[in-house]
Amino acid sequence: MRATYKTLFVFYVLISNVFVNAFEPISTTFLVGLGVAAVGRKFYNYVYESCDSKWIYFNSTGLEVALDQKLFGQHVASRVIQKAVTGFMNNKNPKKPLVLSLHGWTGTGKNFVSQLIAENIYKEGMASSFVHQFVSTAHFLHLSQIENYKSQLQQWIKGNVTNCPRSMFIFDEMDKMHPGLIDCIKPYLDFYENLDGVSYRQAIFIFLSNAGGEHIMQVALDFWKAGRDREEMKLLDLEPALSLSVFNNKQSGLWHTSLIDKNLVDFFVPFLPLEYRHVLLCGMAEMSAKGLKPDRDVVDQMARELVYFPKSERIFSSKGCKTIGGKLDYYT
Repeated sequence: MRATYKTLFVFYVLISNVFVNAFEPISTTFLVGLGVAAVGRKFYNYVYESCDSKWIYFNSTGLEVALDQKLFGQHVASRVIQKAVTGFMNNKNPKKPLVLSLHGWTGTGKNFVSQLIAENIYKEGMASSFVHQFVSTAHFLHLSQIENYKSQLQQWIKGNVTNCPRSMFIFDEMDKMHPGLIDCIKPYLDFYENLDGVSYRQAIFIFLSNAGGEHIMQVALDFWKAGRDREEMKLLDLEPALSLSVFNNKQSGLWHTSLIDKNLVDFFVPFLPLEYRHVLLCGMAEMSAKGLKPDRDVVDQMARELVYFPKSERIFSSKGCKTIGGKLDYYT
């Protein structure tokens, strides 16, 4: 498709040159030149991703539907994400970037939610050149290089926000990041109108971490033991203690970070451990995604053989929905 539009553009330029030669050169070259430049920009913006409303536009309804229909067992996270992202994207003059910190055990949907946010802001979704993902164990592996990482990270963020103010930065495996590293981006998350002529107020920063998962699990378990409905849990039941546990977790990249100390994280979003019924929903959705007819018996067999905890009650899936894709390959 892109090759076709490039060919059309070249053809247009050639035809324009023919038209120029057909008229008096001095009066027409300038006008046609402007026309070619204008059409050239349109073709370029059509074919190549640009930081404009054609490629970046927020689909609030799309995000709401995706969270409701594709994210299972996360009523708290779903509600917080929808309100936070919608409020930020609809704000024409935000005072700071949107900063979300997503917490919970593996397989509960943190990466998936980041993907849903990207898909409903950027036409290219996670493949957008304006979405930047960092994985601690891949990009910031060596403690001896931490000062270099800080400098490179600052330059990367500044350069990309300069290129497109509506950039998104996702930091995965924050619980494995070297403490102190993330503090280097603190100025970009603060309430500054601009830094060295660059405004970061339209950017989005998302941190993903397993840290705090034990606290979230304990709250969910206490609700279950008390006979209370899981859906009764609210952000207030989880967020205050969650932010404190993350701040004091020496194994976390957010340990004693100024990002928390200076209240620059807008929301600590808890992802609850998933129960058997949620695993079933994940399995049915995965079969549909694979182009298979959802089969409850197959999914049920797969789900029953997963590991659950506590061992005696077998309430929560130890890996959430993370391994379901591979497991279904075996059962189908």
